[in-house]
Formats: sequence, C-alpha cells, structure tokens
Amino acid sequence: MGGVGMSAGMRFELLGPLRALHGGEEVRLGPPKQRTVLAVLLLQEGRPISYEGLVDAVWGDEPPAHVRNLVQKYVSGVRRAFASAGAAGPALTWTGSGYRLTGAAADDLRERRELIDAALTARDAGRLRRAGELADRAEALWRGEFAEGLGGPYLAAERLRWREKRITVLEARIAGEIEVGRSFEYVHELIRLVAAHPLRERPVELLMNALYRTGRSSDALLAFEEARLRIAEAMGADPGPALRSLHARILRQDPELLATRAPAPVPAA
Repeated sequence: MGGVGMSAGMRFELLGPLRALHGGEEVRLGPPKQRTVLAVLLLQEGRPISYEGLVDAVWGDEPPAHVRNLVQKYVSGVRRAFASAGAAGPALTWTGSGYRLTGAAADDLRERRELIDAALTARDAGRLRRAGELADRAEALWRGEFAEGLGGPYLAAERLRWREKRITVLEARIAGEIEVGRSFEYVHELIRLVAAHPLRERPVELLMNALYRTGRSSDALLAFEEARLRIAEAMGADPGPALRSLHARILRQDPELLATRAPAPVPAA
C-alpha cells in the first residue's frame, strides 16, 4: 500500500488539502473553485455527474448567473492542469450523462480503506496489536481536514462524514490498545480527545476505562460527572446507557473491568 495508486502515474490525495503529484512533483491545480470541481469529480470514482449535479455540488441552491461559463472555465482548467503535468492517464470528458473523470482516483482514500479492512480482519482474528498498527498507518495518511479549504455543500457534507469515520477508527484503535493492557499510554490522548469532542460519549467511556485500569478510579468517576454535567447543560439529557453502565461498574469495582486480552502472535511473513 502507498506509492502510486490507480491514477496511472498521477497521484491524488483528499485526506487534507487536495493534492496531485506527478513524477514526485506537486501539480498546480488552479484556483479554489477549480480545485473544488476536481475534488467533486474525483469522489464520483469514474461515474459521470450531470451539469446540474456539478453546479449543485459546487455552488448549492444559489449559483451565480454566469455559472455555465464558470463550469466550462473550470473544466477546461482541470484539463490544462493535467496536460501541463504531462499526465497521460487522467481524462475529463463529457458524456451523455454528464462530466466523467477517468484514469484518476483519490489514492489516499483507497489506501485508507485497504488499511482499515486489514485492521478489521486482524482484530477479528484476535491480532489486536497488528490491528492497531494498521489503524495507525491509516491515521498517518491524514494531512489535515478532508478536502481542507475547499467549499461547496457537497464537500462540506463529505467533510463531516469523513470526520466521523476518522474519530470512529481512532476510538476503535484506542479501545483495542486498552484491551491488551496499554491503558496508561493512552490516558493523555483520551483527555485531548474528550476536550476536542466534549459531547461525544465514547471517548469519555474509553477515558474512564483507562483511568480505572491504571488505579485512578476517583478520576474515572470525575470524568463521568464532568461529562454528565456537559450533556445536561447542552442537551438537557442524561448520558447514554453505555456510559451509565460503566459508571455503575466502577462504583462497585467490577473485577472484569481490569481483565486484559493477550495479543495474538503475529505470523511470520
């Protein structure tokens, strides 16, 4: 995994600011709206997108009066960027169904999918340490926010979706590390995660678990109380059942909370 992907010698990345690389050099992709057009086309994964669909994705419900000219301008600009890089693979064409980008793919998204799939396979096989290593490699592909700096309703929705996917993977990775007895190493990372997502309950649950396993039961109970107050103030509700159940188990010092799972040995390559 890594290196040049499916884009015939030109590599595209979206896990951060949109970037295109050809022959090890970064390709100049033009102004922000042109880059937004390219990002939307990359996310179609070779499927055509209609003119109306492209306008909605880039400008939303209130496109400028001269939007047709702008679409033609940015499509031509994308083609020129490919040509100036000397990249023969990517091709942006008009079909009966709309604009279609072929010979190009968001390589880092594909690599991330492959790494996460491999991590899940390792986790299901009980190879928790290997699963964590693969998840770390997937996390290392991120260079910032998804399609950072680009606007439009389509990319805004995709950015939220990928933000959720990223934190879900991070939570799963840390949960696996706690399960194999590495609680102490992740306490500070979990404190930062809770601060960044104060109303998200899963990081609080992991933090409470890690604190309890490192002999800090009073801090674990305090983390619950702080989360309870935040949730009550922001939403007028109580924490969910998973968090309340863990709180009750810590109060009664459930010995099963201290159980660890030995990581399965990694087979020789």
